[in-house]
Amino acid sequence: MDLQLVFRRAAYLLSAIVVMLTIGTCGYILIDSAEPFEAFYMALFTMSTVGYGETVELSRAGRIFNSFYIFFSTSLLFVGIGVMSATILEVQLADLFGRRKAKRMIDKLDGHIIVCGLGRVGRGAALELQRANAPFVVVDRSDERVEWAMKLGMLAVNADCTRDETLRGVHIERAKGIIAALASDADNLFLTISAKTLNPKVNVSARANEEEAESKMRRAGADAVVAPYNFTGSRLAQSLMRPHVSQFLEFTTTGFGPEVALEQVRVAEGSEFVGKSLQELGHLRKDLGVMVLAIRRARGEMVFNPGAQEVVHGGDYLIVMGESPALRKLENALTPERV
Repeated sequence: MDLQLVFRRAAYLLSAIVVMLTIGTCGYILIDSAEPFEAFYMALFTMSTVGYGETVELSRAGRIFNSFYIFFSTSLLFVGIGVMSATILEVQLADLFGRRKAKRMIDKLDGHIIVCGLGRVGRGAALELQRANAPFVVVDRSDERVEWAMKLGMLAVNADCTRDETLRGVHIERAKGIIAALASDADNLFLTISAKTLNPKVNVSARANEEEAESKMRRAGADAVVAPYNFTGSRLAQSLMRPHVSQFLEFTTTGFGPEVALEQVRVAEGSEFVGKSLQELGHLRKDLGVMVLAIRRARGEMVFNPGAQEVVHGGDYLIVMGESPALRKLENALTPERV
């Protein structure tokens, strides 16, 4: 629910009521020399239509003023009640239709990523996925965090990620990956087990606060485990010891700065790249301005700084660097699917 709209209109209505009460109080004081408290009391019950009778003895001029005051003050009150009722109904309907639309869009997801938890780590992951135009849905138990995500145009669900019905509701059976970014290691461990049970093929990237939790999550089936505090400490040290390297990594991994990025691109079976050496694929750098930094072989081997004679095979991943438009062209040429 958009509470800001409700509060904003309520503030306008309250301000109008205060102004009207001030006009009534001042009118009774100036026209019939009423005591300030009596004048305020007269203005208050006149506006509220309680009808206790006149507490201030009104002259002919006072009665004329009072007649106009009754009309305008009660009109304001009734119009205000109507506006607030309409606002609440409008917000509730918008919220209802918005959630139904989001549910329909979630039901269409396939090969998507599920972000569980919208703390600092989860928010960072969601923003990165949104920047990369990757299909994803976020899940959190906090109304405030879910509303934040929806305002940014993200698909969001207010639910408990550790429950199997929640994971089924965001179609974990069709998901490519899940990010376990809940606050506690116990919840992330439980989520990892649940996710792998419901979809053994899903890739799980889990957050771990304690060192001993990392090994437990890997044994539970997590494909990647990230310790944010250790990683942050390492980046802080790197920024002092190797500031230019740190800045380069910042540019290529966060999207800030130049339009340069690192990307992994899968070489599909049957691609024109299969069976060719990097020397034969020299046009990648010449025409697209893309550099091949490493090759991850289909069998798991990683070849760093591959030589010109390295041959590309189907199922390999090219770790490449270049401008975002050039990377998209390369990706489209290699495979229609984003991996």
